[in-house]
Amino acid sequence: MNQMLKPQPYCKNCRLAPPTLSDDKILELEAIIRPGHLLHKGDHLFRQGDTFHNVYLVRSGSLKTVTTNEQGLEKITGFYYANEIFGFSGMDEGRYPVSAIALESTLCSEIPFDQLEQLSQQIPGLSHQLLLMMSRKIREDQQMKLLLSRLNADSRIAAFLLNISAHFRERGFSALRFRLSMSRHEIGDYLGLAVETVSRSFTRLQKNGLLRVNGRETEIVDFTELCALAGGEIEL
Repeated sequence: MNQMLKPQPYCKNCRLAPPTLSDDKILELEAIIRPGHLLHKGDHLFRQGDTFHNVYLVRSGSLKTVTTNEQGLEKITGFYYANEIFGFSGMDEGRYPVSAIALESTLCSEIPFDQLEQLSQQIPGLSHQLLLMMSRKIREDQQMKLLLSRLNADSRIAAFLLNISAHFRERGFSALRFRLSMSRHEIGDYLGLAVETVSRSFTRLQKNGLLRVNGRETEIVDFTELCALAGGEIEL
């Protein structure tokens, strides 16, 4: 079962807070963020079809979002990491179109959307910041779909790793050394590749001197060549 933890000040490092937000306004924003859910690997934060009430802030760890079709087949639609806010896809129809599942021990906080909307009318820049976040996510999804439509397996893996690298760089962590929280099977599901193809691609990238991999610990050895392999247009 999910455990509830007391909230800690967080929004100074959170994308939700506009860069120029004063300390007193940050406290107002943090006041609506509810205690965190401590999830273990495989736990659901919410399920497809659940009523939309909240968006979620990932404090630590990572999650995947999964959609299930009428035949019961599942497809991974995205991955979310520390400092990211997600769940906005439930706004349209009032229900989440995906399930969110922890990839590892993960701490998430609830942000009631109705309170966030009200606060966005009171705090200068907050509404604009929300639109920027949603716009960026749309752009990332569109760019990834474009890449997947035209790239071979090795290039898809390269683009995926550069996406993760950019995430860690933006949050002050190493862009060259990181741990993949998802399995080879999950990577393949997301990228539209068989797990055997994913494994062979990782092996080739290592042999060609682009990566160094030990289990899920991954190091980008040749960033320039990895970008070239991904098409040279990665901005994620």
